[in-house]
Order: sequence, then C-alpha cells, then structure tokens
Amino acid sequence: MNRFISVLIFFYCLSSMLVLNAQTDAIPLENILSFEEYLGYVKKHHPLMKQAKLTLTMGEANLLKARGGFDPKIEVDYDRKKFKDTEYYDQLNAAFKIPTWYGIELKANFEENTGAFLDPSLTVPDNGLYSAGISFSAAQGLLINDRMADLKKAKFFLEQSKADQDLLVNNLLFEASKAYLDWLQFTNEQQIYASFVENAETRLNAVTRSSEVGETAAIDITEARITYQNRLLNLEEANLKQRKAALYASNFLWIDNVPLEIEESVQPEAPLVEAFQLSLALDDTNANILLEEHPKLRSLDAKIGSLTVDRRLKRNRLLPKVDLQYNFLSTEYDQVSSFNTANYKAFVNISIPLFLRKERGDLRLANLKLQDANFERNGTTLSLQNKITAARTEINSLGRQNELVKEIVEDYRTLVAAEERKFSLGESSLFLINSREQKLIDASLKENEITVKRLEAIATLYNVLGISEEPGENFN
Repeated sequence: MNRFISVLIFFYCLSSMLVLNAQTDAIPLENILSFEEYLGYVKKHHPLMKQAKLTLTMGEANLLKARGGFDPKIEVDYDRKKFKDTEYYDQLNAAFKIPTWYGIELKANFEENTGAFLDPSLTVPDNGLYSAGISFSAAQGLLINDRMADLKKAKFFLEQSKADQDLLVNNLLFEASKAYLDWLQFTNEQQIYASFVENAETRLNAVTRSSEVGETAAIDITEARITYQNRLLNLEEANLKQRKAALYASNFLWIDNVPLEIEESVQPEAPLVEAFQLSLALDDTNANILLEEHPKLRSLDAKIGSLTVDRRLKRNRLLPKVDLQYNFLSTEYDQVSSFNTANYKAFVNISIPLFLRKERGDLRLANLKLQDANFERNGTTLSLQNKITAARTEINSLGRQNELVKEIVEDYRTLVAAEERKFSLGESSLFLINSREQKLIDASLKENEITVKRLEAIATLYNVLGISEEPGENFN
C-alpha cells in the first residue's frame, strides 16, 4: 500500500512539473491580452497621447501669435469737437502700415483736418494731404528688436514643443510597458504557486490516506499540511500582487475617453524579445545617431537657441535709441511724381541712459541663463550616454543570466524527479522531497524574475534613447 501511494505521488508530481510550460496554451485565446495589443490601445486611446498633441498645437499657436507682429495694419483716428454751432475741430487721420523684418516700417497716410480752433500745424489742403514714408531705428532695434526676437523664439518654442511631445509619448509608453511587465511577472508567479499548491495538496491527501491505514506516521500529515498551508499562503500573496498589478496596468487602457478595467479572467502573454523590441520600435540603428536626435537634447537645444536670441536682444539694448522717420507729402495720391523731396515731414528721436545699469544687468542675467543651459545640456548628454551603456550592459548580462537560470531550473526538476523515484523505493522522505521542490520553486521564481527584468531593461533602453516612433535596435 505504501509503495502504491508513493508511486501515485511520484507520477502526479511529474505531471505537475509540466504545468508551468503548458499553462499558457490552456488559456483560451480570447482571454489573452498580448503586449502588442495592449500598447496599441495605449497609443490610440490614452488621454496623454491627446495631451501630447496639445503641446505641439500650443507651440504652433505661439508661432502664429509671433508672426502677427509683422501683420499690416490699418489705423483710423477721427476726432471732432462742436459746441454752440461752432466747430472747434474735425480731424481725420487714416494710415496703412507694413512692418518689415529689420525694424523698418513702411507707412502710407491720409490727413483731413478742419475747424475754427485747429492747431495751425495740423492745417492741410481742403482735399486733404497724402503722405508716404518710412520709419526705422538706426541703432537699437535695427538688427534685432522685440518683434524679431519674439518670432525667432516662437520658432524655437515650436521645436521645443515637438521635442516635449516626443518625450511625453516616450515616457507614457515606457510606464505602460513597465505596468504590463509587472502584471506579467506576478501572473507567472501566481501560476507557479498554483501548480505547486496542487502538488502539495495531492501529497497531503496521499499521506493522510497512508496514515489512516497505518503505513506512515501521523507526524507526516503535519509536515505535509504545513507545506500545503505555506503554499496556499504564497499563492494568496501572489493573487493579491497579480490583481494589484492588473489594476495598475488598467490605468493605461482607455476607449473613447472611458477607462477600462482588466478582468480577472484576462491574462498577459509573455512576449518574445524580438516581438517586444518591434513593439517599441527598437532595431539596429546606431545609438550615437539616436542620441543626437534625443528629444531631451533637442528640447535643450531649442532652449539654448531661444536664450541666445534673448541675449542678442539684451546686447542690442546697450546701443542708443535713434528713431528716424521721413514722409513724402502730396495732395495727389494718384500721381507718383508729386511725391518729391521738396515736400516732406521728418522726425528724429535720440535717447540713451547714462549708466545703462538696467541694460547691463539684463545682459548679465541673459549670459548666466545661457551658460546654465549649456551646462545642463553637457550634463544631460553625458548622463544619457552612461544610461545607454548601462542599459545595454544590463540587457546583455540578463541574457546570460537567463540562460543560466533555465539550466538551473531544469537541473532542479531532475533532482525533484530523482527524489520522487527514491521516495517510491522507500529510500527518501517527505522532508527531502519538499526541500528539493522548494529549491525548484525558488529557481522558477528567479527564472520568471530575470525573464521579465530583461524585458524591462529593453524598455529602459527605449526610454533612455527617447524613441517615440523611430526604429531602434535588436538584442539577441
């Protein structure tokens, strides 16, 4: 009888050790959510993907606003005063202005002024007076001014917005990938404990029946029950971690602005390394090229460009203000020859602060900000290079560890099977079988951990490279 029970336990344990390799096939296809499908939902429906587009739209709107500084303008001023049947004055001044790039403004003007108490300097012919001229700054504001600086900085802001959009997308997909991999790890852990709980329960039942017929000591029931209860405890902990990980992964799943929840019946699917890299757009591209196009560096470059423009503007303000304006005057706008140097209106304004303390202070601050941004870029470049090297090293090391741990798991399976055979021959004990099997559980959990960590390292490389949808590199 004892021999029969031992053989029964032996064959059941052999079949249980195959459960780990067969469980994925046992799950119905419709209850599996692959990593590619999961990431597809994130890319298409997650609100942060739409927020990333808003970041770019804001940059485009800011550029449009800056370009508005060069829009032509029509200005009309009309001022009239009449009191007790006396018209004091009636003034009409209409102008058409065209701003140009180098602080030069073209202007066409029409004046018509009448009245009993009109300022003599405003007196014009009865049919009005036409003028056409130009105004510009000869020193400060000629090569660069607020209008030019705003447009240049808006272009840099648009580039920065594009880079920030790529960073936002990259970080979102990275966090979603980590959530899926955590869900995968704890699901595998749950399945590992579930298979060995069944094994421990079978042993407990077999030992109980054996003790009832007097084949084994009652203390063996206690040992078998402790093992079974410990496995149940581990399984319950694994169930909790698996459900929490599934709920966290659900945070990244949306459809039409409605959040989704991963049901308990849905299981993740362990992706192959090549398929995982393909989902994250990683291939054999040179990392140095990817580093040059890194969105964080592109964002810093745009920031440096904007600060450089600001420094040029502050430096230009050290020059004196020399505003000039010259207008040709005529009563006949349709005859170009009537506009000549004999009839004109000119204006000159010159001003300069004596100490320039405000201007020198602004320039010093601009220099410091630019220097700080350059330091930040150099530090970021070095940090990214080291992170890329570290991620590559981790991927390669975890690949070797994965091969080693697979061999260890197979060896432990062989030891457990051998111990089962010895037990069936009466040359071993339940304690030794449980001890061997616990080593197999630990090794299986380690294999699961290393497998997932390798995928996480690949996701980390994706994040460090700052890829959004560009191809990257393969690792075998």
